[in-house]
Amino acid sequence: MNREDEDREEAGEESFAELLAQSLGETSRLEPGQKTEATVVNIAAEWIFLDIGQKGEGVIDRKELLDAEGTLTVQPGDRISAYFLGSSGGEMRFTTRLTGSAGLAQLEEAWRSGIPVEGTVEKETKGGYEVRLAGSTRAFCPYSQSGQRRTDPPEQFIGRHLPFRITQYAERGRNIVLSHREIVEEERQRQREALRETLREGMTVRGTVSSLQKFGAFVDIGGVEGLIPMSELGWGRVENISEVLQIGQEVEVTVKQLDWEKNRISFSLKEASADPWLQVPQKYPAGSVHNGTVARLTPFGAFVTLEPGIDGLVHISRLGGGKKLKHPKEAVAEGQTLSVQIESVDRESRRLSLVPAGGGLESKEASSDDFRRQAQEGGKSMGTLGDLLKAKLPGKKN
Repeated sequence: MNREDEDREEAGEESFAELLAQSLGETSRLEPGQKTEATVVNIAAEWIFLDIGQKGEGVIDRKELLDAEGTLTVQPGDRISAYFLGSSGGEMRFTTRLTGSAGLAQLEEAWRSGIPVEGTVEKETKGGYEVRLAGSTRAFCPYSQSGQRRTDPPEQFIGRHLPFRITQYAERGRNIVLSHREIVEEERQRQREALRETLREGMTVRGTVSSLQKFGAFVDIGGVEGLIPMSELGWGRVENISEVLQIGQEVEVTVKQLDWEKNRISFSLKEASADPWLQVPQKYPAGSVHNGTVARLTPFGAFVTLEPGIDGLVHISRLGGGKKLKHPKEAVAEGQTLSVQIESVDRESRRLSLVPAGGGLESKEASSDDFRRQAQEGGKSMGTLGDLLKAKLPGKKN
């Protein structure tokens, strides 16, 4: 072997040694309780093997990744978040949370390291809930840390098996305080980051109504909440929001506006449904007669709702059967059912002109038919047309 080959071999050995040292150094920097990302590489009967991007593999108990029905929630290639527990028998042990088999020493380590623990909510106590952790260990979760919405009934929390973070560990485990809210907020933050990458204006998404206010409804789409303003609740005018939505109701909404910096997201309920005006020319042609409800009165007429989102106007001059009105309330009332005829349709402006059906077409001015009828009553002469006009004017004597 010449000198050049010896140098190349020596350099190769040094490079390998450096890589090994770096790998061992990275592994040694993992501290108990440290959170890391890992890839599932193999699934066995009791253990799931993880690639943590370092020398060697990590293992996690298969039971931790089963759902409520006992079905495995991961497969090879999936990425998961896990906490490093320590090394045992040359293996690096990881966990997503401490289960019911954990002892006080492990609970104390979970408190110091921030590792989530599992617990069952046993009962409601003063100011919060009693939670059973490992074995007979009891802990306390304040109402404010339960992660519930204000509208959720307190008893709904009892009996649930949930992950918690230990926020206080004192008196050798006799005084443990928990927070489920921190776990919920961390999950929501992950969901929020994922939504920020994928959510776009104009998209239709599913969510749950979380709050009703005078100005609209808040909808939770998993990670973020957005507002449906009153004007976006429906194609028709909405006066009482509780008649349209209920807390906990699942809805489909369209994303109207996204402002991640100001944390403002607005939704539209009406745009997620079909526009009723698309069918107006076919359903309400000019001359057709329909029943509607008087929705509101204005000095110039009455708005009549034919269906949600479809309103038409009956002008005040068409109300009163020819009698001159000072206000539409003299002829109709809000909430009244009214039979109307479609006079004209303006699809571009989304306007319907209506008249009362069957006898509501008279002009407010006296017509020649009035005089003809009067001339026939009693079989006697009623005078000239001028006399009849004078008789119609107020304050004039015959």
